[in-house]
Amino acid sequence: MLILHCPYCGVDAEESELAPGGEAHLKRFGPGSSDEDFEAYMFARKNPKGVHFERWRHAYGCGKWFLAARCTATLEVFGTYKAQNPRPHPDIVAAVKAKRPGWEGWK
Repeated sequence: MLILHCPYCGVDAEESELAPGGEAHLKRFGPGSSDEDFEAYMFARKNPKGVHFERWRHAYGCGKWFLAARCTATLEVFGTYKAQNPRPHPDIVAAVKAKRPGWEGWK
């Protein structure tokens, strides 16, 4: 079972307490954007096998959104951080690089 640490309330929450929110760090496009940009935002998502940055909501806890870095193949969690952060904490990036030497980095 996937267990993620909520950076807001400090709880290690099981997957059943959480709600997935999809890919993290997307550039959002809305009214006034081109059709191509809006289409890419709505429908084009990465679906990597390996390290992925995702949005999660602590639905049955504090209710806040947070971000997680995890491996989609092994469910290994490298860390979680608050949703307001524009990029992962350097400790999380270092943890990923330590376990995945060939990883090219986030974005």
